[in-house]
Amino acid sequence: MKKIVVLSGAGISAESGLKTFRDENGLWEGHDVMEVASPMAWENNQELVLDFYNQRRRQLLEVEPNAAHDALVDLEKQYEVQIITQNVDDLHERAGSSNVLHLHGELLKARSTFDDNLVMDWRKDIRSGDFCEHNKQLRPHIVWFGEAVPMFQKAADHCAMADILIIVGTSMQVYPAAGLVDFIPKKCPVYFIDPKPNISENASLEIISKKAVEGIPKLVAQLLA
Repeated sequence: MKKIVVLSGAGISAESGLKTFRDENGLWEGHDVMEVASPMAWENNQELVLDFYNQRRRQLLEVEPNAAHDALVDLEKQYEVQIITQNVDDLHERAGSSNVLHLHGELLKARSTFDDNLVMDWRKDIRSGDFCEHNKQLRPHIVWFGEAVPMFQKAADHCAMADILIIVGTSMQVYPAAGLVDFIPKKCPVYFIDPKPNISENASLEIISKKAVEGIPKLVAQLLA
């Protein structure tokens, strides 16, 4: 089986109705992202950070996977498919994708502030006073700005074995995630799905200038034909 690696970002989740992490002003509901998504934010205002992620978690539980998520599942009929997502939602999993690697953490999990390896499923609000077994506060299982991306090397290893790369819902401008394209083999065909592409086609890069819900089903039909 050929291996397809899919790099997905906020655009695919936005089409399910999830707000993207940052709007054009770089704000989230009036907050600079550094006020709600950094270790310093956690130290300065734990309640604000918890509320920010509690709101996002509640919203996630109200939306469903879309046609793009569903179509990626169909690829597994003929390919080994590895999804590497910058998204912290579980929409790929809910659609039925078998192999999903989350670069930036998972919204429906919480982790101990005492032991980074102590991670648990968590679907309700995280509140001050919600402690782990070591009697330490729980935090969102999210990679914040300024923190290491522990899954990056594993993602890079997958990219190095790709026969086909699909990029959807992300402009690939944010590092370290943007650096993953540097690991794919030479001449590996790349499909870039974006309604407003910011790059140009070349011999190994094909651009599909459509939204994810239109572009992914079109590409999947092409790859399964």
